[in-house]
Amino acid sequence: MNDSGVSYTPPSNDGFAPIYRDESLLVMNKPAGLLAVPGRGADKQDSLASRVQAEFPDALVVHRLDMATSGLMLFARGAEMQRRLSHLFHEHGVQKHYVAVVAGRVEPAQGEVDLPLAADWPNRPRQKIDTATGKRSLTRYRLLEHDLEANTSRVGLEPVTGRTHQLRVHMAAIGHPILGDALYGGEASGRAVRLLLHARALCFAHPGSGEILSLECEPSF
Repeated sequence: MNDSGVSYTPPSNDGFAPIYRDESLLVMNKPAGLLAVPGRGADKQDSLASRVQAEFPDALVVHRLDMATSGLMLFARGAEMQRRLSHLFHEHGVQKHYVAVVAGRVEPAQGEVDLPLAADWPNRPRQKIDTATGKRSLTRYRLLEHDLEANTSRVGLEPVTGRTHQLRVHMAAIGHPILGDALYGGEASGRAVRLLLHARALCFAHPGSGEILSLECEPSF
């Protein structure tokens, strides 16, 4: 999901190793600044999906991350496993945990943001809070650390629903935009060279074996 107005300069392809792989699925660590899937136009064909498929031709996309977000992204190997994993996501059978650095001190130290989201069509790809027509969107958050000098908070985020830009809009809506967010950050957008949002962990039951997979990858920030 490329942010409007941002020229696409993907990070160099220096090769990669899966965080997890077997005959059914792959879990990769997407770098910030790389599209999850190819975009529109010849200049936006480089993506995590195309890089993965060059090495694993049977890899199919199950979910996506914003271009600016780094972290764990799951791929199915083959159409049947894609169907099963997609169903798992649809039924909220995949726990997703993110870490972010946001402006200000988050109080209370844990809670929920339950605000409906809808596309802001005149300002695409922006999303907006829309209590009339928006889809229910729920994010759980937890304060991990507060930097008094910088006046920033490191938070753990769990998107219970999976709306476009959900974490970014929700944190901005409660007055704690994610640092480096060009769309929703306001003043905080200039406080980091990238969006400080990382998909840190995935936990789900393997559709083939039933084994609980709990996969983690710490952020670089």
